[in-house]
Amino acid sequence: MDLSSDEEEVRTFIQVLSEKYNPENFPYGQGVVFLPSPPGSPDKGGLFLPSALVLSDSGIRKAGAGSDIAAVCAHVLELDLSFNQLSDWDEIGTIVSSIPHLDFLNLSMNPLSGVQLNPSMADVFSKVRRLVLINTQVSWDTVHTLTQHTPELKELFLCLNGFNSVSESPAACPSLRLLQITDNQLQDWSEVRKFGLLYPSLSTLVLANNSVGSVSDSKKTLEGLFPNLRSINLNNSGLSKWMDIERLNFFPKLEEVKAKGIPLLQSYSTQERRSLLLAQLPSVMFLNGSKVSEGEREDAERFFIRFYQDCPAQELSDRYHILVSKYGQLAPLAEVDLRPRCTTVNVRCGDRVETVDLRLEQTVGDLTKQLRALLQLQTSGIRLVYISQEMSSVFGPEELKGSSRALHSFNIQDGDEILVIPKSKSRCNSSD
Repeated sequence: MDLSSDEEEVRTFIQVLSEKYNPENFPYGQGVVFLPSPPGSPDKGGLFLPSALVLSDSGIRKAGAGSDIAAVCAHVLELDLSFNQLSDWDEIGTIVSSIPHLDFLNLSMNPLSGVQLNPSMADVFSKVRRLVLINTQVSWDTVHTLTQHTPELKELFLCLNGFNSVSESPAACPSLRLLQITDNQLQDWSEVRKFGLLYPSLSTLVLANNSVGSVSDSKKTLEGLFPNLRSINLNNSGLSKWMDIERLNFFPKLEEVKAKGIPLLQSYSTQERRSLLLAQLPSVMFLNGSKVSEGEREDAERFFIRFYQDCPAQELSDRYHILVSKYGQLAPLAEVDLRPRCTTVNVRCGDRVETVDLRLEQTVGDLTKQLRALLQLQTSGIRLVYISQEMSSVFGPEELKGSSRALHSFNIQDGDEILVIPKSKSRCNSSD
């Protein structure tokens, strides 16, 4: 009897593994082990299997025989099963239980919505240290079941799962160091604070692209909830008050902050954003992905004082007063006039003297053309000699050489003289 189309489309882990890693498709290389084909494999020519298997987007729905997987995957450490059709934790458990040394598991983009993991099956995940569940629509109950049975779990990725709240767990996961939960729908800090209870050893918290609008706990609470947090990513969150930035200092070990795209900073220039953030985060060593030097920190703190020093006293923050006690009251920075400078000189050619206004951004070549036209010289070749009122008695006249050299580099001042000397016999025409 012919198989139905649905049955024909069911692809197993062991089938895809055998197809991808047979010698014709996957060459032998470093870290690759040659193994006989498992009994359930259609290909009997053997397999070249690396320790990191990538079987993403392969239509896998079921595991196949666990004994067949175990026969060839004893050395496997990493497994990428993203973008498949796995929707049953029993099938996933069969795969994982057959890979005894599995350290990294990526199940992203598999349809796990509404599917619960039976706690009695969860022990098979006990060796996993990095778990990726991006866009699986997995439930918090299943997440907690997994974390309770993965005593060595270090990194957990829960992005794009539509979470707008965080459910509590009867047991914490003290091993977790990194939680990435970007692109969800978290808004209230009361939900974020639960991560401190769930993962007390957390050192990196990536909250980017959520709508978290504040950091609303006290210093004592944040110190207790996140005693080991070293890095927090709040990019594109909803933070709108400087008070929330100041509260980041309550995390006792915090040294890295990312806070791009937040409403608080929209009205400032790029440089103002970085300086104002940095001045209020004295312990942070990395800001928005780049290392902070001591010189940059001092510049930012001085900028902070000048930025706010004209504000009413009642509006000045505690940080402002701390920095004033460190640097004192600072004078406003002098405004630098960047407009092109001009100077007036006497141009002498033979008996003729003209008063000429020079633009000092001009080059020697520009000046040569200007004076040849002004003096109506017939010859194309002239020499220009600069005579300083103040310094000629010490250094003597200086020929203006280098047609591309800017005039300001000669330090020409008002009242100085430029002597024009035609290279051939040519008479300087007198003015009418």
